[in-house]
Amino acid sequence: MRISTIIGIVITVLLTVIIMQNTEPVKFTILFTDVFLPKVVLLAGFSIVSFLLGIWVGRPRKVKRFSDYDHEHDEGSDIRPPSGTLSDEDRDYIS
Repeated sequence: MRISTIIGIVITVLLTVIIMQNTEPVKFTILFTDVFLPKVVLLAGFSIVSFLLGIWVGRPRKVKRFSDYDHEHDEGSDIRPPSGTLSDEDRDYIS
């Protein structure tokens, strides 16, 4: 097993124990309304929301590839264009 799997299992077990120990109802104020809910519901709800937010924030972003780069607007750059974009005249000059 990988260490990340073991840590995930330990956190899940600890979170489950903490949630199950807190079953009494509590007063929860949402804006101007008082709601009585068991702590289990609140803790589980906030755990799920925070987990989903962590996945959403931590997901990989779309990486801009070199082939997506617009070479027409970068005339003074030292970056070479991909080899598939050379004209026949340029290939003859290089050879």
